[in-house]
Amino acid sequence: MTDITIERDSKTLFQRLLEWREEHISERMFILVLAFLVGFFSAVAAFVLHGLINQIGALLTGSFDRSAANWLYLVYPVVGIFITSLFVRYVVKDNISHGITRILYAISSKQSRLKGHNCWSSVVASAITIGFGGSVGAEAPIVLTGSAIGSNLGKLFRMDNKTLMLLVGCGAAGAIAGIFKAPIAGLVFTLEVLMIDLTMASLLPVLISCVTATCFTYIFSGSTALFSFHLDSDWVIDRVPASILLGIVCGLISLYFIRTMTFCEGVFARFKDRPYVRLVIGGAVLSLLIFLFPSLFGEGYRDINLLLNGQSEGDWNGILRNSMFSGQGNLLIVYLSLVLLTKVVATSATNGGGGCGGTFAPSLFIGCFGGFLFARLWNIYNIGVYIPEKNFALLGMAGVMSGVMHAPLTGIFLIAEITGGYSLFLPLMIVSVCSYLTINIFEPHSIYGMRLAKQGKLITHHTDHAVLTLMSLDNVIDRHYMYVTPDMELGKIVNKISLSRYDILPVLDPAGNLLGEINIRKIRHVMFRTELYHHFRAEQLMMPPAATLRDDAPMTEVMRAFERTHADGLPVLDSDNHLKGYIFRLRMYGMYRKLVADMSED
Repeated sequence: MTDITIERDSKTLFQRLLEWREEHISERMFILVLAFLVGFFSAVAAFVLHGLINQIGALLTGSFDRSAANWLYLVYPVVGIFITSLFVRYVVKDNISHGITRILYAISSKQSRLKGHNCWSSVVASAITIGFGGSVGAEAPIVLTGSAIGSNLGKLFRMDNKTLMLLVGCGAAGAIAGIFKAPIAGLVFTLEVLMIDLTMASLLPVLISCVTATCFTYIFSGSTALFSFHLDSDWVIDRVPASILLGIVCGLISLYFIRTMTFCEGVFARFKDRPYVRLVIGGAVLSLLIFLFPSLFGEGYRDINLLLNGQSEGDWNGILRNSMFSGQGNLLIVYLSLVLLTKVVATSATNGGGGCGGTFAPSLFIGCFGGFLFARLWNIYNIGVYIPEKNFALLGMAGVMSGVMHAPLTGIFLIAEITGGYSLFLPLMIVSVCSYLTINIFEPHSIYGMRLAKQGKLITHHTDHAVLTLMSLDNVIDRHYMYVTPDMELGKIVNKISLSRYDILPVLDPAGNLLGEINIRKIRHVMFRTELYHHFRAEQLMMPPAATLRDDAPMTEVMRAFERTHADGLPVLDSDNHLKGYIFRLRMYGMYRKLVADMSED
């Protein structure tokens, strides 16, 4: 049997499977089956990634002397970034950075379609980066992986765009639930960060994905939580002022995080076409910072657990291990402050130099250090009633995450679930909400959404704006238009009018540039007078268009242009000023109404 015959037979079998599914399994039930599969594969991906990170890290640093600085901290991160950049450049051959931003972009502009390699490429790349000490998190790559699994499963079984968006949300929710063993956090993450509105029909698939991922993660890795926390001191109402102030501080830390990250990304973007220059700069900065502050090595979860579970000064001074501050407990506050300030730079240097990772873990790390530092300074200077450092380290994690991600519910439920800190639910709410309100004064969008918001491509919970974002300008353009040349006589123009479907005739030069347009309604006084057919030319009858649109303009801008001009149709030009076609009001509003109806269906 030839390869062609085998391929034909396999397609026939798959086609039969699709037909059997359509006959015996309802669409809604099949979506639940797909949600289960997405949750399972997301849990597998999370388990594999963390396993790879732990194995690489243990292999490289298992023999380190914990009581002194180690020069290998200068080498490993650069090697990891270099290997990752080679893998991305020569194997993946695609940009896989900014994982959650790429999901948001796929939802708004790519009809929720993610490439097949996203199901595995981020796992491999981030495992190398983090295992070798890159100061980033594994969560964003896993969320991208889970969403890609959902998207590609949906494409495989030929689901519509609305279902694809739901499966992308299932993958993201399952990834968060699987990584942290936190199903509720996975659900609210999809709602807050991916901006997917969950109706009653779509709520169940996301829940199934979250529960499935969580259960299989327990099966794979046991019941041990990512972070352990034991509440030694119950929360009392007298600590409300401290909680409010911590929330404000976390909001300001979040602002520092976002602004510094944006600035550093801008610096590395200048060397976009010189990858080896980026590697040298990023590697040098990262290696130096990790050598000075070993807490920046990898995700930093070990230090988070130290702060959350320390019982004495001796325990907390373990943070200083391997650094030049080792054994100098009196400098703990200085060390924590410097690590808090440099973590963002280390994360930016990792990704900017060619590594692969997210900002999810760094926000938890900075929040933990910030909360602990806040409580330590509060107690040292007796600002108010005593506050437990470890409790406020936990609250700081929720606060900074809420601010950086603009997701207070995710911060509340994630920290409560992964630490079992439900006894601190009220202060978690206070800190998260105060942090979100503070950062919202300065930054209206999360670190994931701000890049797309500037381009007008960010989905929001505002239905009108969401529909306009989901609409594709390319699908609205009508490219079947009649045009005339500037020297064409009125007689020939009238002949063109008889063949045109619209009241507008564009006037183009030989290169296809738009010179103006002829509105049929405005030349009626001459178009029926045959004696004038040789006296007027197009260049005499044309007028400038009411407005022009670029082919990369967001639909919100297109809608504003129609409201401003009251035109029936507007020309769309490419970057070279060539006419691509027209957008007509009736067609655009028809598509808009259809999308609103689709989004309103349960």
